[in-house]
Amino acid sequence: MDDLQPRWLVELFLPTTSNEGAPFAREMFDRVRDELLQAFGGVTLFSRSPAEGLWAEGRDDGTARDRMITAEVMVDDVDRDWWARYRRDLEARFSQEEILIRCYRIWTL
Repeated sequence: MDDLQPRWLVELFLPTTSNEGAPFAREMFDRVRDELLQAFGGVTLFSRSPAEGLWAEGRDDGTARDRMITAEVMVDDVDRDWWARYRRDLEARFSQEEILIRCYRIWTL
């Protein structure tokens, strides 16, 4: 196992609809896919079965819901400044208060 090289898996969670419930055009997700492919040389976009996120919020029914598409890339190093800028850009494009981007240390076999 000593020959395994650690890398990072970066996941982006993109909402499928606006805050008002209008679906985002497929082109918005294609643009993210193309940007990540160009920047990192590979990307996986999980778009066939959107994930559903639930969280407690100060709402009348007590629960907020989002349907999301996940994009992920593997990178050797995490450039925190680049990802922070990209997150702010995505938040503006998708009109969101926050777009979740998380990363994990991984080893590929």
